[in-house]
Amino acid sequence: MKYRIFLFAILLSACGNDGKTTSETAASQDTVNVQPANAKEVEVEDTTATAPESPVYANERFKEVTVQKTGEHSFLIKGKGQIFEASFSWVVEDGHMELKKGHEMTDAGAPEWGNFQFTVDVKKDRENSTLMLIIFESSPQDGSRQYELPVLLY
Repeated sequence: MKYRIFLFAILLSACGNDGKTTSETAASQDTVNVQPANAKEVEVEDTTATAPESPVYANERFKEVTVQKTGEHSFLIKGKGQIFEASFSWVVEDGHMELKKGHEMTDAGAPEWGNFQFTVDVKKDRENSTLMLIIFESSPQDGSRQYELPVLLY
């Protein structure tokens, strides 16, 4: 019986946490990383300092829409759309005028999310203006713009 009490006391003291809560104990423990003997160390280039993260745009019909400037006045637009018959339209505006417009397709129609990618080459008419690309789905009933998504170009 004495041995059982002695073993129980040792077991209890080994499992004790010195009055600290579980989160304090877990936070104070060291972490050990183990790698296989045949693992090779690979240097990964940190691109966060060199390439600022561009915004990602989304609404009910478009998601993961990004803009990448590819030239002085050209842009690569990528994203996904859940579009009726996979067809959508776009227009570039400067706040006063429509400078350019077009139509694109996703690689799948609704209800699937189809991928799209296209380029826009457009120059500002006025130096102090802001160019916005607006992508939208046209209504099959009357052709009006639906689910407009404004995307800042520059």
